This record gives sequence, structure tokens and C-alpha cells, in this order.
Amino acid sequence: MQNKKITRRDLIKGTIGAGMLLAGSQMAQAIALIEKSTGKTSYNAKGLPTTILGKTGVRIPRIAVGLGSRFCNLEKDEDAFKVLNHALDNGLYYWDTACDYENKKLGFTSEGRIGEVLKTRRKEVFICTKVDSRDPDEAKRQIERSLKRLQTDHLDILKIHDVKSVEDVAKVSEKGNLIDIVHQMKEQGVARFIGFSGHANAEALKSMADRGDFDTMLMALNHYNQSKNPQPRQALVLPAAKAKGLGVMVMKTVRPRENIKNLDPNELVRYALSLSGPDGILLGMESVAVIDSNLKTLRTFKPLEEQRMKELALDLSPFYRHENLPWMKFGYRDGKWS
Repeated sequence: MQNKKITRRDLIKGTIGAGMLLAGSQMAQAIALIEKSTGKTSYNAKGLPTTILGKTGVRIPRIAVGLGSRFCNLEKDEDAFKVLNHALDNGLYYWDTACDYENKKLGFTSEGRIGEVLKTRRKEVFICTKVDSRDPDEAKRQIERSLKRLQTDHLDILKIHDVKSVEDVAKVSEKGNLIDIVHQMKEQGVARFIGFSGHANAEALKSMADRGDFDTMLMALNHYNQSKNPQPRQALVLPAAKAKGLGVMVMKTVRPRENIKNLDPNELVRYALSLSGPDGILLGMESVAVIDSNLKTLRTFKPLEEQRMKELALDLSPFYRHENLPWMKFGYRDGKWS
């Protein structure tokens, strides 16, 4: 980006600085227009299977790199940088993080590590981060901090993190709160696209999708306790999001293997890629070996036959009974490593 240098302090003034990124806004809009009109991007999938991420018009690999808890478990920066560069060098350019993905014990953040790579390779990466505070002033500070950590003046996607309930939807919808803020970020060029994520309440996520003013959604698969807490996200939320043209990514695709040992994680990836509706899947990646395994799966991917999909769905059914898993509990914060 060739914009005039503007301080991060200027960014946070008012509605996060109306004058902050005029040049950045024009550039982001120009990039989006070129991609939508020509189908070409500055990204290189290195021959991996790709898809269009909903109404964003952006072509992405069908697997995105999740940079949450697994990534934050890497103790050495050099190992983290190796993971990031290896992913990018092999065509995995969609990276997903959040303002609160961190390792408190060792004192580093996911965004901070990513920024060390973005400062020299920004144009190659489609970067998504998330803002989670429901306090407007703190949310603006989080966005400011994310930009600083990531060493960039714009995001490709800014998401509202972890929409939990209908009450939470009401909170983020208040005048001047998160929904207004992320829209301002898009208008000002701080974010090319906006979206939201969620692990839990299906009605809440459907309500967000039905608004029709977001570009993307990140949703956990239906690993829930069917008898005690049924949340039909795939049945209820996915059609609503697709009806509004949202680009849809799904997460928690390999988590069942934590409790059902005979499940092959590579087959779980193929299962998720075979689902009808989602544009792609988000996978946590913490090593070059894991990246290579996922690359092999993606390069050789063919949709599973209907019978095998039914068999895997049956194999997954015991997982629904593990309601004591931390990430299934109310209040879980995705991507943290303490």
C-alpha cells in the first residue's frame, strides 16, 4: 500500500478516524472491483482447488488456515513463522485469527506473530481477524490494536467474534455498537469485507444472517448434544446464510477425533469438504507436517459418496454425547491458549 503514513492514535479518534484510510479505502475498493469483474486476484493458490467466497467475489482455497489455540501452542517464534511461510508458499493464503488469540503464559499473540510475516508478504495473504468486545470503545481499541499487531492498514475480513445468543445479537445491534462499528470499518476501507462467527445458538446466527448486510459467516459444525441442547446450525443457519449470498466457512471439523480415537482426521476433513453449502473449511494448523497432510487431502480431494457420508455421520454420533468438552460449554472463548 502506498498511502500516506497515519498514526494509529489518529485511527481511534471519533468513529476510528474518518480520514484514516481514504487512500486505503480507494485501494481496497479498487482491488474488490478488479477481482469481481475479472475473477483475478493477487493471491496464488499454487494449483490447489479453490472456490468463490460468496458475494465477496474473492477466490479462496477450500481450506483456510486457523491460527488460534493450536498455533498459539507453538512455543518458538521461529516455528510459528515456519508454519506461516510454508502455508503461504504452498497456496494456503486465507488466514484466520482474532484479537484475543494468545498464549498468556508465554506472552505472545497470534496477530503479533502473523504481523512479522505480513510486513513483507501482505499482498499475498487474505487475512481475517475478529473483534469481540461488546463495549464500543473497547471494540475500537481492539481493532486499532489488531491493525498494529498485524502491521497492516487494512483487513480483508473483519468479523464479530462468537455470537452466542439472541440476547447477544440484541447487544451487538445497539446503536453505535459492534454492527455499526464493523460497517464503519468497511465504509472507511479498514475492512474490505465484514462478517461474524459463532459456535452455539442457531437462532442467533440465523438472525445475524437474515440481516443480509454481512459478507461472510464462520460457523461450527453440528457437534452438540442432540438430546439436551439441539442447535441445528447446518439445517437452520446454513440455508439462511446462503440465501443472502454470504461466503460460509465451517470450523471444528476435526474436533471429534479428540474423543473418538478411531476416526481418521483426514477423513473428517474430506467429510467436511463434501458437505453441500459451505464454501470451505477452517483448520487449525500447528506444524509443517499438519499443513502437508491437509495439502495432500485437498490436492487429491473428491467428494465422498453418499453412503460413506452417512457412515461417517453415524460414527460421529457418539461425539454428540461429550457435552463436557470445554468448547461446548457456554462462555467458551475460541482460540485461546493459557
